[in-house]
Amino acid sequence: MEIDTFLLLRQEISLLAIALLLLIVEIFISENKKSLVIPLVIFLFGVHTLLGFLPMEDGSLFGDMFRTNGMIHFFKNILNLGVLIVMLQAADWVKEKIVAQHRGTEFFILLFSSLLGIYFMVSSGDFLMFYLGLELSTLPLASLAAFEIFKMKSSEAGIKLILSSALASGISLFGISLLYATSGSIYFADIMGSITGNDLTILGMVLFFAGLAFKISLVPFHFWTADVYEGAPISIASYLSVISKGAAVFILMILLFTVLKPLMQYWENMIYALAILTMFIGNLFALRQQNMKRFLAFSSIAQAGFILLGLITGTQLGTATVVYFVLIYIFSNLAAFGVVQSISLQTGKENMKDYEGLYRTNPKLSLVMMLGLFSLAGIPPVAGFFGKFFLFTAAASKGYYLLVFLAVVNVTIALYYYLLVIRAMFLRTSEEAIPFFKNKIFMRLGLIITVVGILLLGVYSPVYDYIYALSATFN
Repeated sequence: MEIDTFLLLRQEISLLAIALLLLIVEIFISENKKSLVIPLVIFLFGVHTLLGFLPMEDGSLFGDMFRTNGMIHFFKNILNLGVLIVMLQAADWVKEKIVAQHRGTEFFILLFSSLLGIYFMVSSGDFLMFYLGLELSTLPLASLAAFEIFKMKSSEAGIKLILSSALASGISLFGISLLYATSGSIYFADIMGSITGNDLTILGMVLFFAGLAFKISLVPFHFWTADVYEGAPISIASYLSVISKGAAVFILMILLFTVLKPLMQYWENMIYALAILTMFIGNLFALRQQNMKRFLAFSSIAQAGFILLGLITGTQLGTATVVYFVLIYIFSNLAAFGVVQSISLQTGKENMKDYEGLYRTNPKLSLVMMLGLFSLAGIPPVAGFFGKFFLFTAAASKGYYLLVFLAVVNVTIALYYYLLVIRAMFLRTSEEAIPFFKNKIFMRLGLIITVVGILLLGVYSPVYDYIYALSATFN
């Protein structure tokens, strides 16, 4: 194997090297210096993220099991940036809560193991590589969801995640076996050339789609989401909400727009129904929530419904809008989760009522939360408006006017419950308002990156043009 071909794996090799280095550091570093692992790992992953933006050639490895191109490489860079923000926001929590239990290095190794699985999943060229990546990305998350071992809810979250994931994995694997039975191959390129719309193939597609729908939290495969988000550490809830979900959306998009494109007449009706159900149920249940983690969980379910508006098109425009929306969603959701995490770490408060009067004591945090929620709601001129606008444009271009109308109705519902949080922070007062506190450097840096991302993506349209040019790969 030539070195140039081997370097197609450079992101995977780099991440694996960081994880192995952490193992060595964990062995040799003294007990009283364990907290030094945190700045070291953030620095190393920051370098890894920056190196990811260097250009890479298209190509494939291992008999086309692993493949990469401009869009896949760009999407990995998006995920790297999201994970870097998650790590920055989690740094203080790890230092104060986890290092004392001698599990700080373990946290980052599990996080990187999950990300490595995601790399292989989005670069997969056959169902074997896809399934290995899916499992590698999921199993460490069950451990991370149960990482706060002294909290009953954290253990419950880990159990619910692993049981739900096992069920979803089994369903997806059964669907893959049916697709293999009808096509005679597990390679995407071979299946695409031989797939037909017989009953067994359609059943395999439905089961495979259902398995990924668990990971994306589409209705009716969403029941685990709120409980796991509430019980898991906030940094892991944010990782599940943006990184894990974003990767599942990306690989589903690749498979729908390429391998399963001949079955579009079947899956577009399925996505149409799921989009309506997911938007309405996610938004209506969010109206009832008082715990901020459950609130953001149902919000993320509703956002997954909006993403389906891009997936239903099967076009280059749909590809570009989905990737662009996921990029914006990462910044917007991590801004909201970051504020929730900083407040929880300082005060232990996680209910919406606790945010009353927050603007008077912590105006900067309130503004970051407002910006993140406005972006999630799709209020101009922040980035979320353009993300949703392009999704609606993609769906309308294929004639789905009723679906777009229902999506606009759901935007109105979402705006109402996002404004409930903003009203509590800016218009309500409380004698027990959260006192003023100052975040440490890593949390501040993480929040600043999210704010810059939300503002720049709202006004810097060449980012979308660049994504649109890359999206020709899949269509």
